[in-house]
Formats: sequence, C-alpha cells, structure tokens
Amino acid sequence: MNTRLPEHIRARVDAVLDSVDAELRLRYPGQGPRMQPVHTVYVPADRATADTPVEWGATALELLDRHAGFLAGLDTTDSLPAVRVGLSARPVQDLRIDFEDGYGFRADDVEDAAATAAGKTLALMAEKPGAPGSFGIRIKGLAKDERRRALRTLELVLDGVADVLPGFLFTVPKIRAAEQVSAIVDICSGIERAHGLPDHTLRFELQIESPQAIIAPDGTAPIARMLAMSDNRCSALHFGTYDYTAACGIAATDQALDHPAADHAKTVMQVAAAQTGVWICDGSTQIVPGSDPEFAFTNHYRLVERALRRGYYQGWDMHPGHLVTRWLATHNFFRTATDVAVPRLQAYLGRGQEGVVDEPATAEALSTTVVRALRCGAVSDDELLARAPELTEQTLVDLMTRRWSSRESTEARETR
Repeated sequence: MNTRLPEHIRARVDAVLDSVDAELRLRYPGQGPRMQPVHTVYVPADRATADTPVEWGATALELLDRHAGFLAGLDTTDSLPAVRVGLSARPVQDLRIDFEDGYGFRADDVEDAAATAAGKTLALMAEKPGAPGSFGIRIKGLAKDERRRALRTLELVLDGVADVLPGFLFTVPKIRAAEQVSAIVDICSGIERAHGLPDHTLRFELQIESPQAIIAPDGTAPIARMLAMSDNRCSALHFGTYDYTAACGIAATDQALDHPAADHAKTVMQVAAAQTGVWICDGSTQIVPGSDPEFAFTNHYRLVERALRRGYYQGWDMHPGHLVTRWLATHNFFRTATDVAVPRLQAYLGRGQEGVVDEPATAEALSTTVVRALRCGAVSDDELLARAPELTEQTLVDLMTRRWSSRESTEARETR
C-alpha cells in the first residue's frame, strides 16, 4: 500500500521498526507449546525413591477418602471424582530432589553418594507408568562456600540421567544478581561439552528468594536482565516464600504466600517474565495436614485458588496432602473459568454483540484458559466437543496466538 511519505523517510522508519520488531520477537516469543505443570513436588534427597510419586499419590488418596465429607464442601464443580482418577494415574507432574534447604549440609562423601543415587532414582522414575512429565534437582546456591559442592552434585546426578535429559531441569536457589545467571549459562555449556551433550540440552530454573533479585542496588529490577542473560535456557522463576519474607524482615508468624511483600515480588516476576515463555511458580506453605487436617486443607485450597486468580498456575507442594487440595482447587478453578470462557469464545467467533463484546487480547486469554483446563484434566476433550464443537484444537491455538484474524482474512479472500 502506498503512502505520501517521502521514500527516504519511509525507508528510515522501516529500518528502525523492523529492527525493533526482530528484537521483540526474539525476547518475547510468547508461551509456546510447552505445558506448564500445575505444581512442583519437593522431596529431600535422603527420602526420594523411584516410587515417591506413587507413594505420594497413595497417601493423598488415603487422605481424600478419610476426609471426603469435609473436602466435598470445598468441591464447587463436582471435581472430586476426576481428582481421584488423577491421583491414581499421575499424582505428580513435576518433581525436584532437593539438595538445598530440605537436605542441608552433609559430609562430601555422604552427598556424593546421595547425588549418585538421585541420578539413578530419576532415571528409574522416568520409566514408571504415570511418571512426572518433568523432574530434576535443586542444587545448593552459588555463594563461594557452596559453589563447588553444588556443581559436583549436579554433575554426579547428570551421570545417572543422561538418557532421560529431555525432562531434566535443575533449580538454582538464592539468586541475587544478574551476573549469577551468566555464570549458570557458562556452567551449562561447560558441562555439555565435558559430557558430550548437544548444545542447549541443559535448562534451569531460577529461585527468587532475595529482595536484591527484585530491586537491585541501582534501583532497577534485575529479573528482566537475568532472563536476557539466560541464553534461552531459563524455564521458570520459582518463588521462595520463607527466605524472601524473612529477608524483608517479616515476623515468622506472618510469613506466608499471601503477605503483601510476597505479592509484590511475584508481581515483579510476573511482569518481567510476561510473553518470554518463562513460567512463574508460586512458593510453598509449611502448613500440612497433621493434627488439624481440615485447617490445613482449607488454608492450602485458599492459597492455590488465590494464586490461580492472580495468574500463578504452578506452585510448590511439600506434603502428599497438598496434592489433594492442589488438584481440587485447580480443577474447580478451571471448570468454573471454562464455563465463562466457552460462551464468550462462541460469541467472539460468531461476532455476537450481546453481553460482553471481547477483543482479540481477551479471546487470547479466554482460549488459553480453555487449553489449560484441557491439559490439567479439569475438562475433557469430549466435554468440550459436546459443548462447543467449533472450538477445535486448531481454533484454540489460532486464538491463543492471535492468528484467528489473519485466518479469517485469508478465508474471506478465498471466498471472494
């Protein structure tokens, strides 16, 4: 299309904006096809076995059955039957064997043995039915007194999981500066060369649990720099509830996922990671089903639902009882959200003018919600097909990626 702009000005504008477009596409590719797990289970290295996911699922089912009457009061969408099926088939989607706070400091020969065993454990775990889709370890931090131990543990574990690396991730705790991420990238490339692994095989997660990771000494927000320096190896940002709130001076009685200090940190993480394809993972709660299981269930359900409403679709689970309320809250949330999303998407596709008139950005969010509901099992393919046959997988993907408008334009031209 012609304009009345002088050609030399148009060429200058194109050169500047084409460069900007290329940079934005590189840094902000969008969510992509990866499926974000609903949770990450943390298990201390001295307690993890290849049967841990099955054992956690069995314990969660026992708790569900024992407290079914109470849990029915939390079930707003008749999701308990589906949760029971999920806990029987694949209770854990993502798992980390923990060599940091959950394991502590041991003699080098003891951690060497635990790391070697962890590699074999993960390899065996990956072969079992209903295995986690992703797995890995949390190493110790990169401070001088922990660094060599952390790297040795990582390499010993990798010796045992070389054949199942596509699902392997390692979590780096206590990140405080962007330069640490550059060092992690060097570590990854060095290990790949030393072990004969293909380039970019290793991916990692950054655990944000220090105020300095949110606001740097110069007043900037360093997480965006961290992601830019990650060489596209960073999979997710995990929030460390207790280290972060403690560092902010929050009293132990008030350290929690829903403290305003925690909310601020997670909001900064969310904005920094938006459209990069890097996931945000909420932290943990230390309250587990024990002497007062009903309080523990109610508290965890509330926290999971709260996180979901704020766009944090993954969180840590530290006890088998957390699986019950994690899955129940997730199913309830996405079933309810789908009930809202489907009619609005149908109206959008039909260019309906009643009720809410949605824009492409909202259609993108609505379709993403439906896809998340399908992937976590809250809604089945058959349910969606019966309710909205026009919402095919391809249509949902087109709406998620905003290709629907261009697809409509192409179809309209072909019709003409």
